[in-house]
Amino acid sequence: MKTVHWLFLISVVMFISGIGFVVASARTTRHAVPADVPATTPVASVKQIMKGIVGPASTVVYNAVGSTVTAAGIDERAPKTDQEWEAVGTSAAALIEGGNLLLMGNRALDHGDWVKLTNDMINGGKEALKAVEARNADGVMASGEPINTSCDACHEKYRR
Repeated sequence: MKTVHWLFLISVVMFISGIGFVVASARTTRHAVPADVPATTPVASVKQIMKGIVGPASTVVYNAVGSTVTAAGIDERAPKTDQEWEAVGTSAAALIEGGNLLLMGNRALDHGDWVKLTNDMINGGKEALKAVEARNADGVMASGEPINTSCDACHEKYRR
């Protein structure tokens, strides 16, 4: 047999072997056992989440940026130091995670407005976090509207 034929035959065998390895590896990944994830059990009530996480976090975000008119003029307020920005970012993240907790387990009072309004609050928190990461005080200010709107609408319907 000529050398060209041998090289062709070896190439075909290697190609088919390669396909076999791809198929075999795909099968092992498809049957991978999921990692053991510890089960979580919700402990806090909605009221505790609101008083301990959502309320304080939203207050920090609301108060981070603003202006006050005084006799001396307009006093602008915005985070200036890395620590101040970090505090606002931490509170925005807490607001997002607080929303996640409100949707966890049997805390959702319904699958309609409760979920929608909680997601609106989460999205407002995400806007705030994105603005903090960009060091954008106007963005933090703008994020207050969807957060406030979702909170007001939710409290109007669900607050006991």
